Amino acid sequence: MPARRRLVSRKQSEGRMAIDRRTALVRMSTTVAASTWPALAGATGSPRGEQDPWPPVGGRRVRKIATEEAWSIPEVAEAVRDVVRQRGPSLDLKLLAQIYDAPPGTPPRFLPELLDVDTVRLAEMDASGVDMHLLSLTMPGVQMFEPDMGVALARLSNDRLSEIVRRHPTRLAGLASFAPQDPGAAAKEMERAINTLKLNGFIVNSHTQGVYLDEPRSWPILEAAEALGAPLYLHPRAPSDGMAAPFRDYRIEGAVWGYGVEAGTHAVRLMLSGVLDRFPRLRIVLGHMGEALPFWMWRLDFMGAPGARAAGRTNQLKPSEYFQRHFAITTSGVEDPLALRFCINKIGIDSIMWAIDYPYQPTAPAVAFLESAPLSDQERAQIAYRNAERIFRITE
Repeated sequence: MPARRRLVSRKQSEGRMAIDRRTALVRMSTTVAASTWPALAGATGSPRGEQDPWPPVGGRRVRKIATEEAWSIPEVAEAVRDVVRQRGPSLDLKLLAQIYDAPPGTPPRFLPELLDVDTVRLAEMDASGVDMHLLSLTMPGVQMFEPDMGVALARLSNDRLSEIVRRHPTRLAGLASFAPQDPGAAAKEMERAINTLKLNGFIVNSHTQGVYLDEPRSWPILEAAEALGAPLYLHPRAPSDGMAAPFRDYRIEGAVWGYGVEAGTHAVRLMLSGVLDRFPRLRIVLGHMGEALPFWMWRLDFMGAPGARAAGRTNQLKPSEYFQRHFAITTSGVEDPLALRFCINKIGIDSIMWAIDYPYQPTAPAVAFLESAPLSDQERAQIAYRNAERIFRITE
C-alpha cells in the first residue's frame, strides 16, 4: 500500500531529529506532565486543590466521568464507508461493514448514536446519572485512509470536537485523533489539539497499516505526547494482517477476543522494545480492564526481565515497572467486580478509571456495576471521577 511504503521508506534519521526537538518541548511542559500522573504526583483529591465538590457519603450519588465513549462525524463515516466498499483483507471490515454499509432495509447499527451528541447521548446520560463523556473518534479513527486524507479528517474531527466541548463544557470532554500514517503531521496536530483546541489527550487505534508505535518511524508521535504531558489512549482494533489468520473464524476478531489480543500485544511491544526508556514521561491508557495485562504481569516479569538481548529485547525495567510508571486502565466493557478488585490490588487505585464504551456497551449496566461493586466510598470516587479529572486534566 502507498501509505505503508511511504512510512517504511522514511529514514530513521527523521526519528532521531524528532528526538532532538524533544528537549525544547519537554522544558515547556514538564511541570504539566508531572502533575497529571500518580507515579509523579501522588495526588488523590481534587485536581484544583479545593474541597471535593462531590464527596462520597455512604455510597450515595457520586460524580461519574465515562472515559472511553465513541463518537464520529459524517465526513469520517462517509470515508470509512468508501473503504468498506473497496473491500480488502483487513479484519476490521467485518464490523465496519455492519455499521457503515448495512444492506438496504437493515436497521443501522451504532451509527446514529455515534453521529449524535446533543440529543440522544445527553438524554441517555441523564437517564442513568452520567455526568460526563470523554469523547474519542471511534475505531478505526482516520488510520485506514491515505495519509493526506487522514491528516485532513483528523484536523476536521478535532475542530468539531472542540466545538462540541465548548457547547457542553460540563458534560463532554475530548481526546484528539491524529493520522499516524504521517508521524510529522501527527505531531503537529497533537500540539494544536492540546495548546489551541484545549482537548484532554489523544486516541490511537493500535497499529496503523501494520506499523506499531514502538517502531522508530512512530517516535515523533510518542515524543509529542510526552512533551505535551497528555495521555495517549491506546484503543483496540482487529488484529493486523500479519496475525489475522486464526481470528478469521467464529467472529473472534472483535471485542470478544481479538481486540484485547491486539491492544495487549501493542502494549507489550512498547514495554519490551525499550522505547519507554527513551520516553520516561509518556503516559498511556488501556481500556477493558487493561486488556488483561494486569493478570499476566507476573509471567511477563518472569519471562520479560531485563537482559534478554538475544531475544531482541532492550527493556531496562521489568514490564510491571513500566506498567506502574506509564499506564492507567479503564473498566470499559468489563463489568466484573472480581477483575476490578484484582486490578486495584495489582496496579493501585490511582490508575483505574470507569468507562462505559458507549454506544457499543449499554449505559445502565455499566452504571449499575460502578454503583454496586464492593468498593469503599473513597475507592468508588477515585474510579468514578477523581482519577479521570487528574489524568485527563478535566475541570468542571
